[in-house]
Amino acid sequence: PQIIFLLMAQYLNANQKEAGIQFFTSFIKKYDKQLSPPQKSLYLSALAVLRAIHAPNIPLLSRIEWVEKTIDMLEKAKEYSKNQIYVVRWIRGIIFARLPERFKTAELAIKELNWCMDHISKAPDPGWIRETYYHLALVYHKQKKHQLAKRYLGLSGYPDFNKKITHTSSYSVNGRSGFIFGLRQLKEIVANKVFLLTGFEFTEHYFIVSDDRKHLIAIDAGTRPDTARAAHEYLLKRHPNLPPVTTVFFTHSHWDHIGGYSYYRKLNPEVKFYIRDNYRQEMRRVLNLNWKPENTSFNIKYFFGSKFRMDFIKKFKPDIKIAKRNKVTVGGTQFELVPIPGGETLDGLFIYMPKFSILFAGDFAMPYIGAPFVEEGSILGLFEAIDIAASLKPKILLHGHSTLSTLYHSITILKKLKRLLTWLYHETNKSVSLGMSRAAIHKKNLIPPFLLNDPDMHVIYLVARENFINRVYDKAVGYWESNLDGIDHLGQNDFGTLLTHYLGLNEGQIGDAVEKMIRSGDHELAARTLSWSLTQYPNSLKLKKLKHQTYLKLKEKYSSFNPFKFIIYSSIIKHETPQVTLPKSKQ
Repeated sequence: PQIIFLLMAQYLNANQKEAGIQFFTSFIKKYDKQLSPPQKSLYLSALAVLRAIHAPNIPLLSRIEWVEKTIDMLEKAKEYSKNQIYVVRWIRGIIFARLPERFKTAELAIKELNWCMDHISKAPDPGWIRETYYHLALVYHKQKKHQLAKRYLGLSGYPDFNKKITHTSSYSVNGRSGFIFGLRQLKEIVANKVFLLTGFEFTEHYFIVSDDRKHLIAIDAGTRPDTARAAHEYLLKRHPNLPPVTTVFFTHSHWDHIGGYSYYRKLNPEVKFYIRDNYRQEMRRVLNLNWKPENTSFNIKYFFGSKFRMDFIKKFKPDIKIAKRNKVTVGGTQFELVPIPGGETLDGLFIYMPKFSILFAGDFAMPYIGAPFVEEGSILGLFEAIDIAASLKPKILLHGHSTLSTLYHSITILKKLKRLLTWLYHETNKSVSLGMSRAAIHKKNLIPPFLLNDPDMHVIYLVARENFINRVYDKAVGYWESNLDGIDHLGQNDFGTLLTHYLGLNEGQIGDAVEKMIRSGDHELAARTLSWSLTQYPNSLKLKKLKHQTYLKLKEKYSSFNPFKFIIYSSIIKHETPQVTLPKSKQ
């Protein structure tokens, strides 16, 4: 159901509720006979959300009938789903919690939302628990059950009942802990043997117990020594008899994979670090990045936390450098270390466990094809790396970040992705050769014709498409682009002067225009206009307020499929999203 609700969310974010209602209404009517009952329940639920949120805009005399029809849709969705589809019940709970008391849906909301808490494992993403907590708090608040309302509001991470955005992903971010992809959990990939610690920081932490149970092997070291320690100690608290860490395999040398290495070195001075032999080439790029706290565009604190220091990686020294495919045995457990040529970095290293057919893949398939703020990444290297991964035939595929492990959970998915991106690679290069700008290429809405018949790949392709086009374009053009971008050196202040000096717009007129952009869902245009305008009116309270509003909507827009934009938009307005926890029975 992801693509349905991603579309619904985009209509809401862009303030295009009426257009969304028209789309889903006509779609359901047109394809009614072709849709299965579960599919009907999903489309009706999406339509009901749009209608419920649009209800305040309906004339008062027609509003009650409008809401009652929306409730009828939810009842039909319940019937079609046999009351077993998580998303349908979650939406019922959310809408019932929001409705005025006259509709008497509070107890139904509590019932549905409690069911959603108890069955969070069925949710599209564990992060859906945040809105579940919030709307339980909202119902209890309306019922004046203040202790329960306070409890669930605290669990949601929202500071009050005046929230401006909806957030259903597992992402969390603040300037102290940095960005975290998921909820804090310990998972046993193989019982008592292979462990995953997720939700401690930017990166996943994996640990393997050797066959002789005398060695604990770590895959990567995370971003900081304190987070490496937190993950390791969390594991030991639940499995106190584990052996010491004697070996760490590094999948590549990015900040968030080697930054915590010193914790393991202090823990055991004899620990052995394995990494690709060409890691220094990648580290030169990593160390050249000017990531200073005052740089509001790429504030490192919102990525890796306030405790991160570049010194963590400057002093990194491996023990064993891998130049070619190797077999390494640690305490009776065999690993295959397989160098790969891309895609995110040139120093990628697969760690494969033949006994359990597990491949630790690192970040080679990160959809940005290299960090977007660094000149790196290899598209052809990505394609070759997918072929290498396929040749290993792993049954379990584990990546460096939880989102990757969710999206690219099998070799079959990666092979399909390669086919889609190969098509996109050629189409993008073809467009570049015709002199098209990057913006124009994006507006072509490039979709492979064979994608339509493979619904499992729809969201996966959309997640990768924008970043992939950007990287192909970046590698294909020079610093003077076909549309003359780059031929001059005009900055934000120059465009601010255009607005005020040449067009004669004052602060109020610019603010009115930005408000119109926000109402129309043109959040990127609003953000760009504000960046120009604030060079001329740096103390304008109105423009600053609009800036916060704009970037909040941009954060919401990308909260389900572009974590780096989520981070950057959060950092620009210093907006925090606390990490939520699962109900205790589900941890």
